[in-house]
Amino acid sequence: MILPSPQKERYAKERFSASAAQRLAQEIAFGPVVFQVSRLMIKFGIFDLLARHQEGLTQQEIAEQTKLSHYAAQVLLESSLTIGTILHRDDKFFIAKTGWFLLNDPMARVNIAFNHDVCYLGLFDLEKALLNGGPEGLKVFGAWPTIYEGLSQLPQQVQKSWFGFDHFYSDHSFDDALSIVFARQPKTLLDVGGNTGRWSLRCVAYDPQVNVTIMDLPQQLTLMREHVKGHPGAERIDGHGANLLDKEVPFPAPFDAIWMSQFLDCFSQEEVTHILLRAARSMTSQTRLYIMETFWDRQKYETASYCLAQISLYFTAMANGNSKMYHSKDMESCVCAAGLEVEEICDGLGFGHSIMVCKKREL
Repeated sequence: MILPSPQKERYAKERFSASAAQRLAQEIAFGPVVFQVSRLMIKFGIFDLLARHQEGLTQQEIAEQTKLSHYAAQVLLESSLTIGTILHRDDKFFIAKTGWFLLNDPMARVNIAFNHDVCYLGLFDLEKALLNGGPEGLKVFGAWPTIYEGLSQLPQQVQKSWFGFDHFYSDHSFDDALSIVFARQPKTLLDVGGNTGRWSLRCVAYDPQVNVTIMDLPQQLTLMREHVKGHPGAERIDGHGANLLDKEVPFPAPFDAIWMSQFLDCFSQEEVTHILLRAARSMTSQTRLYIMETFWDRQKYETASYCLAQISLYFTAMANGNSKMYHSKDMESCVCAAGLEVEEICDGLGFGHSIMVCKKREL
């Protein structure tokens, strides 16, 4: 594994003092407790209450205003105080910087909802997933082989958090991505794994001449058609149902552009290579394939790399058992194995996305 600087230096040496390492070890040991307490500090409105009362509030005042029992308020406040999300002085509680970020950072809120609603129960079976190579945690919701077949049948709150997570990260990259993709003025675009059609709607709104085809599972296309119905340009969005894991299923052709956004991280490296190989067969020398992913090694901030490395375990336990948030070199090796080459990589889109622009390799 090749890491760029400063990640190469950051991960090569000890980052913590002995006391800080000891503290982190205990934070890990009590991680589930810390997570649930912090989630409830948001849900019960305690962080919000403290943020609005900068003069501080007593435990009794907090209990009264949140309608919690004395005991419930006490255990939450004492836990949060030792976690470091709140402060205490002169018999009053105040919000700390970490509590403020948990309350106000939209990324933190999306991640909390996703981990609680989608991942929390299933992560109990992470060990089985790692040993068996399948999404063992998914059984808490249903008996599907992967989460994608079951998306339309997940409980409503789970669906809300899943799509909220997916859309949060992709939507913030779309403006930059549109300018990159449409720099070549494609007239036809294949949106692979297009989900609910959010990107396709952005494409037909951006360019009144483009026609988009979404290639996805038939059940996903049903959701997509409901989502795009009535939107401007929806008549220029079509669907092509296919199981992308079926190696015998060809890609429709021809298209000027092929778009894969937060899609290939849903598959193992072997599966990624086979998908790209079929995409390559459908391409001409003028076609460009755009792969938009959050590569954990190409992040500007270490916190982003940390989040992406943890998100990989969602794929292990819940999604399919064999995919992850990829290192860019691993993805590039799949691209090359499929007979393609990376023409350029555009970094820094939205919340840490990159776009690999690929073309057919000249023989």
